[in-house]
Amino acid sequence: MVKLSGVYKGMRKGYGETLIELGKKYENLVVLDADLSGSTQTAMFAKEFPERFFNAGVAEQNMMGMAAGLATTGKIVFASSFSMFASGRAWEIIRNSIAYPKLNVKIVATHAGITVGEDGASHQMCEDIAIMRVIPNMVVIAPTDYYHTKNVIRTIAEYKGPVYVRMPRRDTEIIYESEEEATFEIGKGKVLVDGDDLTIIATGEEVPEALRAAEILKENGISAEIVEMATIKPIDEDIIKKSKDFVVTVEDHSIIGGLGSAVAEVIASYGLNKKLLMIGIKDVFGRSGKADELLRYYGLDGESIAKKIMEEMKKA
Repeated sequence: MVKLSGVYKGMRKGYGETLIELGKKYENLVVLDADLSGSTQTAMFAKEFPERFFNAGVAEQNMMGMAAGLATTGKIVFASSFSMFASGRAWEIIRNSIAYPKLNVKIVATHAGITVGEDGASHQMCEDIAIMRVIPNMVVIAPTDYYHTKNVIRTIAEYKGPVYVRMPRRDTEIIYESEEEATFEIGKGKVLVDGDDLTIIATGEEVPEALRAAEILKENGISAEIVEMATIKPIDEDIIKKSKDFVVTVEDHSIIGGLGSAVAEVIASYGLNKKLLMIGIKDVFGRSGKADELLRYYGLDGESIAKKIMEEMKKA
């Protein structure tokens, strides 16, 4: 059952634990990191399989080149760093050495979005969805919670081709009661809550905030459908087509090129008669602060989301 649990657990931990499970299953699976294995949680794999773990040092571009080379030898490669460095600093190498030849490399980036917190704008990566989804052959995913992350990692290990996964630094609220309930399929969205008045499409750590917003809206007589859009590319066009006439996208990412843009592209390309409200970072850099404070400051907490929606509905 999907619900706000009040229990928080890190997606990074789910990633590290699942790498160990996959390491036992696939002898050809290797893991690379850029001297941040304690933060990305790949240190778990390094401890269990030291001969299959490679620390590239603070050299993310080299790490992606190494990942490409290992993939050409038949390895399933997981490469991790902070999202700012994994997607930003190493973008050209990813494009030309991994995505162009469609190699079997899984880039799992942590510390995405503004909830990196006190590290500030230099580390708050709110552009990674945009710059990764524009690359041909690249799949882009943002898991929802701890259990969901484990299923995402299992799924991409079996997928042949390049994948980019983003996850936050902070522990996030668990909405699934078990791994069995936290189902995931590449390219498929999921309706978590039925509603009649509008559709909220959320991704990543903003899914629990969308659920919180739906509860507030319900108290005000507004029925919101909640859609979990874990795969931003390829995006689930069918679920967007079936959405209500008022669509709201919610993401801890710039509204330029992110989930909101991807949904807008579908609405426009099919000539759908839908109103779209994009809630996210509005073409500004982040600021230093505690994660929860930043969510409120940028209007990404459940209460702020509900308030924006009600204000928009009054304009109609």
